[in-house]
Amino acid sequence: MMKTPLLSVIALIAVLSPPAAAQTPAPRAAGAPKELRVGIVTLLSGPASSTFGIPAKKAADAWVEKINDEGGIGGVKIVPVLTDEAGPGDKVVAEFRRLAADEKVDLVIGYISSANCVAVPAVAEELKVLTVLFDCGTTRVFEEAKYKYVFRTAAHTGIDGIGAARYLLAAKPDVKTIAGLNQDYAWGRDSWEIFSRALRKLKPDVQVVETLWPKLFQGDLSAEISKLLTAKPDVIFHSLWGTDLASVNSQGRVRGLFRQSLVIHNNSAFLFKEFRDLPDGFVVGFRGTHWPDVPDPARNPLQKEFIERCTKKFGEPCGSPHGSYHMVQALQGVKTAYEKAIKATGRWPSVDDVVKAFEYLEFDSPSGRIAMGVGGGHQAIEDSLYGTVKLDPQRNQNVLSSVRVFPAKCVNPPDGVKTLDWIDQGFRGAQCP
Repeated sequence: MMKTPLLSVIALIAVLSPPAAAQTPAPRAAGAPKELRVGIVTLLSGPASSTFGIPAKKAADAWVEKINDEGGIGGVKIVPVLTDEAGPGDKVVAEFRRLAADEKVDLVIGYISSANCVAVPAVAEELKVLTVLFDCGTTRVFEEAKYKYVFRTAAHTGIDGIGAARYLLAAKPDVKTIAGLNQDYAWGRDSWEIFSRALRKLKPDVQVVETLWPKLFQGDLSAEISKLLTAKPDVIFHSLWGTDLASVNSQGRVRGLFRQSLVIHNNSAFLFKEFRDLPDGFVVGFRGTHWPDVPDPARNPLQKEFIERCTKKFGEPCGSPHGSYHMVQALQGVKTAYEKAIKATGRWPSVDDVVKAFEYLEFDSPSGRIAMGVGGGHQAIEDSLYGTVKLDPQRNQNVLSSVRVFPAKCVNPPDGVKTLDWIDQGFRGAQCP
């Protein structure tokens, strides 16, 4: 069992660790441009900005600085061109075109909204702009289409629900009844579909006793909590975020919901500052190993350096791992792909050279080794991490206990297989410990 006092771990890493060793700058590639202009698109305004977008921006600031301190990519320094993702889809697509035509970026890293991750790729293909989706979760991007110039360096949401189902059966193998509490839009419905279908494939006798669909940012969930208290499910699964997550935590705690049922939250990687206030027994999960000591910073220099750099630059970690770790993964993927292409060609690569290098690429990150393992080599696979919040009375703070990491090939469908099809096939070929 692993017990993680969050703030203590961060403090020890950031304060007691020696600075990262300086690295020899990379030689300048033949034919290299003066600079590498990278469009960085993230949510800088709106209700999701503080939860997802600003941590991603901070991570980009810190990691671009690191790459440039080390000589850039192929001797070329990165110049970030920051753009706000907030707004309707047509505005987001127009901004992408502006980045390509007016800002003349060499590539784009961006997109938290799944709707934007579905809308932008067709334009990226039209303009032949290398585009790296860094965070959005929808399975549709590469399960429903194929792209040449588009990659995603984080896993899709399939691993959230599958990881939650596997963790639940390890923690509570006698589960008989479940209920769902999810916001009534694509993310909530997809999250419930993947989790419930995965769980019932692994344990067919599980019964669904309630499915509730509050409106996005409804806030007051007293009626839904009353229904859950009446239904008395063994387990409640939810994917709430924002004000709805705060409401279920505060209202559910007061009314005894967490004493009655085990509550498991789908993809909790944005619950960083809020971790100290989560209810005892609350199960949290992460789309990737995005926790201050998983991977162990003593064994992963990039994890150690990421925490150190953010703490030095901002006085605290970059923020919720949902955005910050995934932004760093995108930058690491781009850097590795360019370096591989430079090595292969002996010069500064064309966009097609980088695309070829990116396909089925593997690269290191603060979250460990990342593989572009599916989607024809355009979609990353990651491990899934789940654990249970536990109050440590001696420290008087929450720790993460009963941590389980499910290997990538245990929670990601194989190349060419859709997530729901893989579940229906009984997770054929899954490699689980």
